[in-house]
Amino acid sequence: MPNVNNYPTPEEFFIEIPLYENIVFDDDNLDKGEALFNFDTTLDAYCPECNRHSIFERKEARYSHENRWINFGKYAIELICSRNDEHKLFFLFYAKNKSIQKIGQLPSIASLNLFDVKKYSKVLDKKYFTEFTKAIGLSAHGVGVGSFVYLRRIFEFLIEEAHKKAKVENGWDEDAYIRARMNEKINLLKNELPNFLVENKSLYSILSKGIHELSEKDCLNAFPIVKVGIELILDDKLEQMKKLKKLEEAKKAIRKLTANI
Repeated sequence: MPNVNNYPTPEEFFIEIPLYENIVFDDDNLDKGEALFNFDTTLDAYCPECNRHSIFERKEARYSHENRWINFGKYAIELICSRNDEHKLFFLFYAKNKSIQKIGQLPSIASLNLFDVKKYSKVLDKKYFTEFTKAIGLSAHGVGVGSFVYLRRIFEFLIEEAHKKAKVENGWDEDAYIRARMNEKINLLKNELPNFLVENKSLYSILSKGIHELSEKDCLNAFPIVKVGIELILDDKLEQMKKLKKLEEAKKAIRKLTANI
């Protein structure tokens, strides 16, 4: 979730801000609330009915006097899919005392965000892919600490996956690995892990601190950043898988070509 001190954009309100998160605007930033209230541009989002990304547009924008939104009460924003005008995203907001809460939406935040992570099922065991989607769902419903629990388990799975590869190599010191802290384990596994993870090993410390020390709100604020970190690690694994597949296809093609010459 965006830092409220920076104030979410309309797009972030629609796709990222969980239900009932109260965003209070100061006098110098009332225009940020007005931008949501009078949203009249387009939104690139997943359309569950098209089962792909699409451009959504508000057909009937609400034009009001400047900052009329401040105490407007409940108001709805409906966005129409450019591929099929029967496909819609619906959002319900409540504005009072210079603050805005999203109090309802259809489809859910989780539904809008899960499409983009389906690709990771190729590099995550079914159990951990399910936990990844659960983390996204919990965050979407304002559960920050619980979402961190799942992300940390995924992180630990990725480390253990690398450990299983490394420990069969010559010269591997299993006793040293067992005694090591997580940051040290990552260093020991650097040849088996994506560079991003090795360079940003503090990710695990953030996850652990979130579970044991941070508030729900702190975890929710940090969730998008930590989620992106996990996704970058998984992106690297996807790229490696793609590269290996391409190499195997090339070898097969060369063998076939050689046999025919």
